[in-house]
Amino acid sequence: GSFGSHCVPVSEIIAVQETEVDNIQTKDEGKWQKMSQKTVETYPYAFTVFYVERARQHRWRCGNVTFFCSDGLLRQQWVQAIKEQLSLQTCRPKHLLVYINPYGGKQQGKQIYEQKVVQLFTLASISTDVIVTERANHARDHLKTEADLKKYDGIVCVGGDGMFSEVIHGLISRTQTDSGVDQNCAHEKLVQCNLRVGIIPAGSTDCICYATIGINDPVTSALHIIVGDSQALDVCSVHHNDTFLKYSVSLLGYGFYGDILADSEKKRWMGPARYDFSGIKTFLSHHYYEGTVSFQPATDILGNPRDKTKCRSGCYVCQHNGQLFSEEIRDESVEGGVSENEDEREWKVVKGKFLAINAASMSCACPRSPKGLSPAAHLADGTTDIILVRKCSRLNFLRHLLRHTSKDDQFDLTFIEVHRVRKFKFTPKYCESEDTDVKDVRKKLFSQICRDHPACSCTSVNSNWNCDGEILDHAAVEVGVHCQLIKLFARGIEEPMLYLALVLPCKL
Repeated sequence: GSFGSHCVPVSEIIAVQETEVDNIQTKDEGKWQKMSQKTVETYPYAFTVFYVERARQHRWRCGNVTFFCSDGLLRQQWVQAIKEQLSLQTCRPKHLLVYINPYGGKQQGKQIYEQKVVQLFTLASISTDVIVTERANHARDHLKTEADLKKYDGIVCVGGDGMFSEVIHGLISRTQTDSGVDQNCAHEKLVQCNLRVGIIPAGSTDCICYATIGINDPVTSALHIIVGDSQALDVCSVHHNDTFLKYSVSLLGYGFYGDILADSEKKRWMGPARYDFSGIKTFLSHHYYEGTVSFQPATDILGNPRDKTKCRSGCYVCQHNGQLFSEEIRDESVEGGVSENEDEREWKVVKGKFLAINAASMSCACPRSPKGLSPAAHLADGTTDIILVRKCSRLNFLRHLLRHTSKDDQFDLTFIEVHRVRKFKFTPKYCESEDTDVKDVRKKLFSQICRDHPACSCTSVNSNWNCDGEILDHAAVEVGVHCQLIKLFARGIEEPMLYLALVLPCKL
């Protein structure tokens, strides 16, 4: 028969090992069987190459192919040559700090890591220090103060989006402290983190994995870590009155998404079903919130929220805009201070009654919403897309929600506007005074609200901000985007054509 050859780039070879011929089984007519005695005598030496094998829907697997040699010296030369090539892949991590959340999602973090990841790391000669977290924020606090980061080439978190959030809060915080940057100052330029972060998905929500790799699969994620991929990611800082609150990498949602989270937190006993229940309840409640959104549009960049481009591996928009921002920062440091360009750029102001205010720093696509909240948002272009959903009928709001799953332009509705911004501020109509939180405001303004919203209960004063799945204590916030602040062991979602080119064997 005709033989095809399969091309594998060195960058996607995981490891090479000498193999005992006696233990090798080959497939003949669909059945696995031992090598024939004659073949063993003719080719008594063998070595196996382990490599990245692409499957459907961005899934990666560890494939292997065994080569047979008649000569021991020849085998040695081949193994040596491949190992030398692998040693030149300097982007690959050799020593990793691993945090495992044993409680998140289906509580299988430890099991997933031990059964699916450990053997791959061992195969690729990666050593690890593993910490199984014992409480909330254990990883964050350890990274902030104790971890000796100089020892590691990267950090891996085994868990869901909550665990990833913990790790990046710890890492960003530690980087700023070591660099003498005050995180409480909303206008400070934050220092980029050098260590890459890998996510082994094992939680109830793994949106970050889905957005940066294209699938929630522990083996795929482990292989991206092994080959040393790098994908920059923008991070939003959230402040209230010059006090740092939180970092966000995916969604900041006020109104609808804030109310769903606040309600679902009271129903944790329901498990994952609580999100659906709270979603329906919040939709039927149909609360709107008054306030003012002011924002600094990103006018001098490539791309806009309605241009239908998708952020993909090697994204030109992210590269171009990232370059633009780094040049700006260089100019500012030369001039000694914040440039006119930066802080006196035009701000726009929108007042109104909103059902939802969403800031999407990435598409926020997930298996249930394949397009996401902002399909053309980029991972690393230094902006966030702010989506304002004005007060409208329940039917219209449902039309908007359904467009997250359809092919229609979800911003082509009269009650919705979208802006690509660098910074924004939100001030609720019923503004908080100093040293009060959302709950105090609700009690204080009860009588005023009942006058303004006769048909509503007092819960409608202010909503909560949902920051990557955590509730913020304040409604009045100031948000700034920090371009490419962190890096992940990922490469962005690969285009289908690139996948085909790499998967299909090339004929000799």
